[in-house]
Amino acid sequence: MTEARTKASLARAAAPALGAAPAAARSRAIELAAERILAASADICAANARDLARARAAGMPAPLQDRLLLDEPRLEAIAASLRQVALQDDPIGEVVGGRTLDAGVRVTRVRVPLGVVAIVYEARPNVTADAFALCVRSGNACVLKGGSAASESCAALAAACRSALAAAGLPENALQYVEDDASHEATRELAQATGLVDVLIPRGGASLIRFCVENATVPTIETGTGNCHVYLHEQADPDKALAIVVNAKCSRPGVCNAAESLLVDAAAAERLLPPVLLALAERGVELVGDERARSVAAAAGVSMGEATEADWGTEYLDLKMSVRCVDGVDAAVAHVNRYGTGHSEAIVSESFAACEAFLAGVDAAAVYANASTRFTDGGVFGLGAEIGISTQKLHARGPMGAGALTTTKYVVRGDGQTR
Repeated sequence: MTEARTKASLARAAAPALGAAPAAARSRAIELAAERILAASADICAANARDLARARAAGMPAPLQDRLLLDEPRLEAIAASLRQVALQDDPIGEVVGGRTLDAGVRVTRVRVPLGVVAIVYEARPNVTADAFALCVRSGNACVLKGGSAASESCAALAAACRSALAAAGLPENALQYVEDDASHEATRELAQATGLVDVLIPRGGASLIRFCVENATVPTIETGTGNCHVYLHEQADPDKALAIVVNAKCSRPGVCNAAESLLVDAAAAERLLPPVLLALAERGVELVGDERARSVAAAAGVSMGEATEADWGTEYLDLKMSVRCVDGVDAAVAHVNRYGTGHSEAIVSESFAACEAFLAGVDAAAVYANASTRFTDGGVFGLGAEIGISTQKLHARGPMGAGALTTTKYVVRGDGQTR
């Protein structure tokens, strides 16, 4: 049996005990993981430094290196996130509905764990801790497979979390970490581990997600890519427009909730665009746009290349942005729904009617009026952490916390009734 299937089998064997464990024990395991990650911070940072050195040597773009980086402040933030999850109400056993039938039979619908959750991810070492915490909170065993770029960082975090399970009296095998083999074979095996894995969650770029969806025989939740837009309506406040666009594009360009495309009403482009484009250019953002946007940029003295059809649908994950002039809310909504990935979309406008039309018309997991797309995050939304941001529509959508890692079952109690 291969490593991936062997570890999935170990997780499967441990899942019932973890799912039946008291909420207090599972909370304690998460708290201990936070403590042990901080206690091992020097070793984890050293492992991360080795990962980063290989990433730089391989020419990884700077924004993706930022996503890979672990340092003391980020480990403190990871520990704080774990503590927040540990304090959350336990979703397991929560009653979400029920009724008494005419025959007197009582039907109750309650939350239960999914069982074994496999998470495949790329250069995102923090996912190791987030996935552990949310799976333990929801009573699920987990099989984690990080990418080769973050292999040492992920393994060090996983070791700290496994030791926390054992210290809390829970099965250590409820967390399994699959070493990356620089190929998709282990991912394929997890995606096809029917009977061992209950759900697969890929968290990464478009190619990883597509590979999982196309090869999986187990249920898969897509945590999609983020081709996110900010739309400047003709009644946008210029100061809000500037602040929101710069934050959405530049604060962390390598993450999925960063804006990749800027739309602006043609009627207000000469008023709204110049200060925004100048600010983006000052921060090193490469701009490409349509003919109308390029004309405004040229008049403002800002360099802007010609956008291709591919640019409208590209998640750059870098300091690059496409710019397009549109003719009103309907055109903006149509553009977003055609080229967006269903992640996070924003309008900037002082018009209540325009905002409501955009919020209602755009098909995405998170829609914003007068706020940056960068808020789409499980921790920011009050979930403590996130297993990913689902861009599909079945089971879960948007940032996924512990509750999204549960299913339900009907508990039926009678007193001898027959049908």
